[in-house]
Amino acid sequence: MTSAFRIHPHDNVATLLGDGEGVVTLVGGDAVVLNEPVAMGHKVALADIAAGEAVVKFGIPIGHADIEIRKGDWVHLHNCTSRVDERSGGFDVVTGAANGMA
Repeated sequence: MTSAFRIHPHDNVATLLGDGEGVVTLVGGDAVVLNEPVAMGHKVALADIAAGEAVVKFGIPIGHADIEIRKGDWVHLHNCTSRVDERSGGFDVVTGAANGMA
């Protein structure tokens, strides 16, 4: 079974410690059911996140949801925009390359 960790109690995402499908156990005991496979190092929503709502990691907003994100969804460039890197909307969701450069 794959594990994930929540960095701060106010985070609404957790980071996977391995590739995951099905149920992921959070360090500390809670669990979340993944709605799709999520790769190691990527984020999963721990609660529903409404479109426009903050994506919180490290206890701070790191971006916002572009669309509704359901608990258990993979959280990445296809459904959120970074507040850390304003270029994030211009990256290919799979390769990470700048759009038009993949």
